[in-house]
Parts: sequence; structure tokens; C-alpha cells
Amino acid sequence: MIRAFLAINLEPQVIEKIYRSIDDLRERIPAVRWVPPTNLHLTVKFFGDIEEAQVEPIAIALQDQLELFPRFTINAKGLGVFPERGRPKILWVGLTGNELAGLAAKVQSSLLPLGFAPEQRSFTPHLTIGRWRDSARAPRTLKQELERWRYCTFGHSVVNEVIIMQSVLKADGAVYHRLKVISLGK
Repeated sequence: MIRAFLAINLEPQVIEKIYRSIDDLRERIPAVRWVPPTNLHLTVKFFGDIEEAQVEPIAIALQDQLELFPRFTINAKGLGVFPERGRPKILWVGLTGNELAGLAAKVQSSLLPLGFAPEQRSFTPHLTIGRWRDSARAPRTLKQELERWRYCTFGHSVVNEVIIMQSVLKADGAVYHRLKVISLGK
């Protein structure tokens, strides 16, 4: 069994700008475990634990549905937290792009015949940049910090592929491996 998900990687200059901002955030938002820059990605679909033999049928199903899906641009902008109310656990950078919801819907529909249930939560495109440690509380100034970063833009990325990734959980965090790349239409 492998733990897998479908991802979109952002362009290096966007990741670099986010990480320069994280350097500023480290002091302002303490007790957060920051995600390494190599692990920043948009999860389009989390598969969970699957048989390794399922990777190829998933790739074929996605390729059939996405080969005509147009390439598009996404923008990284602002900060937010999950959950929005109560004790936050995830700190994220928002992602916008008109085609993101359509891509997520296309992925969902192409995977239904393979037994993957549709997501129950609405698709909220984001990059997880940090996680609060279990016992840690968010600073009292978190709301002001989020407001301060609300309109900050980190740049845009052209999306021309999605990637089936394997996640290997280790004591010091997850390590991701590319399994299959599915190109979007021209």
C-alpha cells in the first residue's frame, strides 16, 4: 500500500516569495511547524492508502479526462487558517483561478468509476504552509496578522500538469515522490 494524492506544483518564484514571507511570519506566528518549500503543493484529490497497482489505472482515467482540459493560471494570495473558528490547526496561502473548481470536478468525475468517493467538503484551493503543534495556541494577534496579509500577492503559476504523488510519512515530516505526470491540454 502507498499513501497518494493528486497535486499541482507552483512555479519556483512563487514558492520563493512565499518563503521570504514565512521568514517574517516565524516571529509573528510562533509555535507553527513550517512546511518545507519542497513540500508546498495544491492537493487536488487525496487518495489515501491505495494499492500501488492502482496508480496506472488512475493515471489513465485522469489522462482521458484531462487531455482536453485547458492549461490555466492560478494566483497565490493572502493567508487563512483551518478551521476558521476555534483553535486553528493549519495556516495556508489562498489560491485563486477560475478553472480550479472545474479541474477538481473533472478529477472527481473521472475517478468515480474507479471507486473513489466524491469529497464531502467543498474544494478550497490552498497551499498549507504551516501546522500548529498539538498543544500550541495561536497568538492573540492572529486575526490582525491574517488581515495584514489578506491582500498580499505571491505571484501566479501556469498549470499545465497534475501529478500523482506518493507521500512517505517520516518522523521529521512527509517526503513526496512523483509517480505519474498527467499533462493538461495545449
